[in-house]
Formats: sequence, structure tokens, C-alpha cells
Amino acid sequence: MEPTGHAVRLAGAELKTSRHVCAFFHSPDELYRILLPFIKEGIEQGEKAFHIIDPKLRAEHLRRLREAGVDADGAEASGQLEIRAWQEAYLRGGHFDQDAMLALIEEVLRSGPQQGFPLIRLMANMEWALEDRPGVDDLVEYETRLNFILPRYPDPVI
Repeated sequence: MEPTGHAVRLAGAELKTSRHVCAFFHSPDELYRILLPFIKEGIEQGEKAFHIIDPKLRAEHLRRLREAGVDADGAEASGQLEIRAWQEAYLRGGHFDQDAMLALIEEVLRSGPQQGFPLIRLMANMEWALEDRPGVDDLVEYETRLNFILPRYPDPVI
């Protein structure tokens, strides 16, 4: 799918038609140094931010967003920012189910225009995959299948 008229930048580069990015970070500071401008740009352009994070880091995540100038409380209240814990996305039912997760990703990306958002900037932290969780062995197959779904949508997925 062709990108919308909205520019999408990540780490100083504009994402064109390929908008699925796998990023590895050395520290939380590096993660936020790279991702906060990406998140803030989307919020300022009226796009939706959908974040999947470690539930233990929710308060820290919101603090970092606020410090970057994002009205996180207002964005959450309006539905522009949606934050889900791993257990509400990747690990529903206590295990990783690639079919359920692919369905969730498609549901989220499909819902953006219906909710009035030109794009959804989806950011998913996947450190849970480093743990010995049921279903984690399906992760490579999941990512491969995801690469067949994402080109149908203009939304960036990090």
C-alpha cells in the first residue's frame, strides 16, 4: 500500500513504502531517544499511537512521553494513545498465540481510519520473547506471516 501524505520519520530517515522496522536497543535511554520523536511526530499529526509494553514499565513509559511534550493523559482519554500490556496482546491466555496476535494487529490497523486516524503508529516491545514462555518458539513464523500482512496497510510498525 502506498504511504499517506503524512511523513513518517524514524531515527532521522523517512520511512517510505516499507514501514515494518525491527529495532534493537542497548538501553531504555537509547530506545526513547530514537522512538520519542517518532511517537511525538505521529501525535502532532493527528495519528494514533498504539503501544504494547512490559506492564511493569507503564508508568515509566507515560513519564517519558510527558517529558517529551506529549499530552499522554489527554491522548489516552481521547483514544489517540492506546497502551496495552503484553498480557493484553502477545500473551493473552498466558502464552503466545501467533494467530491471535496477527488478528489483533490487523484489527488495530484496520480500525484506524474507522476511528478517524490517518495512520496508526504501532510500537511493540517484545522483551517477553527472551523469557521461556509457551509459544515463543513460534515467533519467527509469526514475524514472517506479519510481513505478508503489513504491506496492505500504510501504518508504521516498530
